[in-house]
Amino acid sequence: MLARWDEMIVPLDGETLLLRGERSLLLAAKASSRFVLFIETVEDEYCQAVDPDDLVAVSMPEGGPAEQAEMMLELVRRYHTPLVVLPKDHPGSRRLSMVVSVGPQIHLSCTIQRGTHPEQHLLCSSEEFSGVSLSGIPGGVVIKNLPSRIEVVVLDGEKSAEDKQQ
Repeated sequence: MLARWDEMIVPLDGETLLLRGERSLLLAAKASSRFVLFIETVEDEYCQAVDPDDLVAVSMPEGGPAEQAEMMLELVRRYHTPLVVLPKDHPGSRRLSMVVSVGPQIHLSCTIQRGTHPEQHLLCSSEEFSGVSLSGIPGGVVIKNLPSRIEVVVLDGEKSAEDKQQ
């Protein structure tokens, strides 16, 4: 059985939190502003209020470049791009390399199908992240049930992906 940290508080103020496992990663950052997030389903459109201390999280269950996840995070956080929720058993679900969740608390699970959950407190992850939860608090984020093998890195929020390429 893996050792887990019961609770860890990571200070965040404009930075991005990277959780890197052996095979997957999760990127999270504070929303930083108040906005309305539109969640689109086949049948309806939901409007969710987002507060500055809420989290925007991008899960990459098979891993990949953190820069790709950072672009997705910024599309939602900075540009308020709507989220699309696919119907259960949609064939496109298995091709999603990234999934996004926005809210005050986010719980990671490996038992849900990617891209099919309009409930923003639940996010698909790899097995190595399953059971981890994140909560936005003033000045930081609380991480619960983090396996000891997961690397926690705070990335400088001042440099955008564009700045890093120059």
